[in-house]
Amino acid sequence: MEFLRNLQRPITTLSGVGPAAKTSYAEMGITTFSDLLLLSPRTWEDRSRVHPLGSTQDNQMANTLVEVLSHSYFGMRTGKKRTLKIMVRDVSGQGDGRLSLLCFGRNFLEKTIQIGRIYYLYGTVSRHHGELQCSQFELYPATEDGDFPRQFGKILPIYPLRGSLSQRLIRKNIQEILKSVNHFHDELPESLQEKYQLLSTDEAIRSYHFPPTIELLNQARKTLAFTELFYLQLIVRRHKGLQQRLASQGPSIPTKLELHFMEQLPFSLTKDQMTSLKEIREDLDGELPMNRLLQGDVGSGKTLVAWISALHVLSHGAQVAFMAPTELLARQHAESAASLLGDLGIRLAFLTGSVKNKERRLLLKAIAEGQVDIIIGTHALFSAEVSFKNLAYVIIDEQHRFGVEQRLALTQKGTVPDVLLMTATPIPRTLSLTVFGNLNVSTLRTMPPGRKPVITHLVNEQSRRRMYQAVGVEFKRGHQAYFVYPRIDDSGQSDLRDVISMYDFLKQEYPDVPSELIHSKLDEEEKVTILKNYQAGKIGYLVSTSVVEVGIDIPNATCMIIEHAERFGLSALHQLRGRVGRSELQSYCFLVFSNELTDEAKQRLKVMKESNDGFYIAEQDLLIRGPGELTGTKQSGYLKLAYASLTDDLPLIEIAREEADLILTTDPGLLAPPLASIREVLRHAPPFTAEGSEA
Repeated sequence: MEFLRNLQRPITTLSGVGPAAKTSYAEMGITTFSDLLLLSPRTWEDRSRVHPLGSTQDNQMANTLVEVLSHSYFGMRTGKKRTLKIMVRDVSGQGDGRLSLLCFGRNFLEKTIQIGRIYYLYGTVSRHHGELQCSQFELYPATEDGDFPRQFGKILPIYPLRGSLSQRLIRKNIQEILKSVNHFHDELPESLQEKYQLLSTDEAIRSYHFPPTIELLNQARKTLAFTELFYLQLIVRRHKGLQQRLASQGPSIPTKLELHFMEQLPFSLTKDQMTSLKEIREDLDGELPMNRLLQGDVGSGKTLVAWISALHVLSHGAQVAFMAPTELLARQHAESAASLLGDLGIRLAFLTGSVKNKERRLLLKAIAEGQVDIIIGTHALFSAEVSFKNLAYVIIDEQHRFGVEQRLALTQKGTVPDVLLMTATPIPRTLSLTVFGNLNVSTLRTMPPGRKPVITHLVNEQSRRRMYQAVGVEFKRGHQAYFVYPRIDDSGQSDLRDVISMYDFLKQEYPDVPSELIHSKLDEEEKVTILKNYQAGKIGYLVSTSVVEVGIDIPNATCMIIEHAERFGLSALHQLRGRVGRSELQSYCFLVFSNELTDEAKQRLKVMKESNDGFYIAEQDLLIRGPGELTGTKQSGYLKLAYASLTDDLPLIEIAREEADLILTTDPGLLAPPLASIREVLRHAPPFTAEGSEA
């Protein structure tokens, strides 16, 4: 009896795995028998049934016996440019029909494929000029009695390849591993197998790689996917349940400082803001360090919640660090904090790489001696020279822009401080159930009263003139606009519009409207000056790159024009659109696209046109781009799901979550005899390490 994830023998002991194959396997993260069994086929070829030529539709697979009728050539009369054409007819007895095999680059088949012989054919057929043709095919001689060879009658797995690897080698190696294991331990209790009609682990893994039928393949995939998701949920929710039990202190109450600040606000907090503050406050007062994500759409008031929660910590005499991904955004947060908290006697400091020499030394000394309450900055906050007297709370804005190592470096500057991560890129529901399962999440869905949804227009080249006229109307109303381009200076290298050339064009288009150019190559102080003038209404429009994507709050800006919108991801498009619509004024977003669009680009633009809801957009982003791209897991190797799909298996995710919750509620120690299989898996071969299950 073996556990699926406990086969640690090196793949180099398998036949045919020499230095080249070893290197290619290693590039795919495969070094052991278990790694190879966890390699999921990208598809399967169904060769189990006859698909004769006569009943095969356009672009379908033919799987049949054929007789070779003739050889001929087309193209050039002589030389390498002529192409062999083999005419065959179906002799399977289940249909008829004729087919032309086009042997591009395979003229040598004239010598091996003999006229009059019977062959097994597998290939994709298509109809051209009234003729059934096939250029990608496999031909194997039939047996002496004219029957199908051994390749027929099987459902063959098709694996991802790398380097010198071939389908034949991978199949051979996996078969060798499966033959070496007498039986795999069951990883699920019998009750779950019966309840959801699942296979045993042994039958599932064997049927997944080499399924005898399509029905059994589907059942095997469901079994392995459910098993994987069940253990992910069990491990994550077991850890989270322990955290919640240890952190449970009963209700926490706001401090006098918090209450005084909220009473001075000229507006009331939304219901979601009040709920999030309560959740954060209870975490801050708990025994365990807080690990919470505050997610909310652009303009939902996350930063205000963060500042109020910081007052709770400051009331207890500790320090707070607030980190933003760019100096521009950090500076805006510092100015916001100064205007909101300055009258409360809160001591603020701003630290980025541009703070130099004596000023920097004095600032670092003040932070180390506890003379600063809130320190706001960029990644400079986790440099070795920065030390705190009593850092108890770390707030990280736009958390997805920082690496795990960077976040860890900052949190290690305090005695296990509480951490609040903020993002305006909402987590899709499927990811919140899995990737972020052990991270407490507070959500702001309610927008401040009076906000109107931004009206989004899709603009092709033919509609460009009408767009410029519509923006001109907004300028006459005294409103402001952003023009965003993907490049600073294209230098004539392509047809892309860029910031530099379009700045000159727009000055001709709107000669009486003051404008400025802003992009990443400008000096930081110059960018700050431009934005202050824009905020003060001295500038009618900005011509920019995506540097304005986050953190800029101009209530009078009502137009966002994004050129070459097909080149931006959904998250960036939504963030850029969020720069307008930040007041009671009706705002507009114009997504200008080229005439040549990929299917994915069309999907993104369609989603933006349909919805202003960041949560819906995040779900669609997951469907379009996949979980690896969305969470950065493709690069980091974080959340390695072998069998389950975060986009296709939402029902399984929810079932797995319910079953894990039920077991942990009734038997948190997993002590009951029917749960022995779970205990054994967690003890000997857990599907996810502690590191792999944390967000």
